Amino acid sequence: MKTYDSLLAAITPQGGETREVFDPATGEKIGDAPVQDVAALEAAIDTATAAQVAWAALPDAERSAYLHKAADAIEESAEALAELLSREQGKPLNGPNARFEVGGCVAWTRTPADTPLPVEVLVDDESGYAEMHYRPLGVVGAISPWNWPMMISIWQIAPALRMGNTVVMKPAETTTLSVLALITVMNQVLPEGVLNIVPGPGRTVGDALTRSPKINKIMFTGSTPVGKRIIEASAPNVTRLTLELGGNDAGIVLPDADPKAIAEDLFWGAFINTGQTCAALKRLYVHDSIYDAVVDELAKVAANVPMGVGLDENNVLGPLQNRAQFDVVDKLVESAKASGARVVLGGNPDREAVGNFYPATLIADIDPHQELVLEEQFGPALPIIRYTDLDEAVRLANELEVGLGSSVWSADRSAALAVAARLQAGTTWINSHGGLHPMIPFGGAKQSGYGREFGVEGLKAVAEQHVISG
Repeated sequence: MKTYDSLLAAITPQGGETREVFDPATGEKIGDAPVQDVAALEAAIDTATAAQVAWAALPDAERSAYLHKAADAIEESAEALAELLSREQGKPLNGPNARFEVGGCVAWTRTPADTPLPVEVLVDDESGYAEMHYRPLGVVGAISPWNWPMMISIWQIAPALRMGNTVVMKPAETTTLSVLALITVMNQVLPEGVLNIVPGPGRTVGDALTRSPKINKIMFTGSTPVGKRIIEASAPNVTRLTLELGGNDAGIVLPDADPKAIAEDLFWGAFINTGQTCAALKRLYVHDSIYDAVVDELAKVAANVPMGVGLDENNVLGPLQNRAQFDVVDKLVESAKASGARVVLGGNPDREAVGNFYPATLIADIDPHQELVLEEQFGPALPIIRYTDLDEAVRLANELEVGLGSSVWSADRSAALAVAARLQAGTTWINSHGGLHPMIPFGGAKQSGYGREFGVEGLKAVAEQHVISG
């Protein structure tokens, strides 16, 4: 299963309901994806439940060894997986895109396997003795998004399996093939029933997954409105939740920053995956004294980044994954233009083209309360807001109901840290934006969700705490 053709053949349904899958860059048909129903979901949950007891009973070292075997399998099929991901999601092979994502799947599978989580001694003195143990929860329901479909699936799968849970995955409807292929590759080496996938509509299969009393934990990455529906649906069962929800990340550039030195990192902070990243830089506040220079340097970088069909090795920006997201970006940019904001670059898509390509767009001299600033665009359009008073910039950065990530850009680390401490976000980066590390916990503040993924905290999040005292 190391070639693209053999991988596609392995996941092509042999019967049942299907839907056609098309390349968002070319409009060409890629293949057919299965469309399953609630009965299939219930069967998968029962399979996962039956497999969980034996899986949890394995020594921790054996589960870790299985995860390493799964990582090896992903690595062996890496190029085929990257090609399928590029065709279905749209992201190019090169740059921080398809090959990068598949490589991330390998790393994020191995790291949870190797992260120790020993029994914690809480008290050991004359007052008593107590230990904290971490037990499996049972069956984890994982719901992955369409922007980083493989890697975010791994963020959910790998720690859950490591801690002795089994998994039922529901992939996004527009990137079903990518996740189905990933799980098919992993299941070549994992015990039967441990990792299951049910492709189906969110309004039926997804809803049933979140309402099921047999699901002990839900992990979801997606929009805040959908996250709220999951909270409501799962509440009667008191299902444990990890929710990484929508963001509208702010970056603040202090007056001592070097515009030329930070331009490329600013660009990739905003435009990685063509802007389709939850923790991408989505609104940039720049001090008046260097505003024009930062805008100019950003424009120089953006103008030289090639966009096009992902299988062309020269491209590093691709199309938006679906037409609905193209329309969101287009509407918000048109709103900004109508408000009198200045288009520095882009803002002129070919709406009749086959692919969902929206050019890299920089919007300057925009009102801080314009629609493009206040709403998450989730695409390649960055509003750049001018400020003179730092307190006002911090207030604007914090005034939205979301708080996934943020960043501060400065030549003075102590000054940057002082501003970072004032920002309301799950993560604040200094002189970068959006970089993730498998050992550094990540998650949102405010309505960007709750719970943390990665590292030791991520393992604890998919386990039940059990205190033994005495």
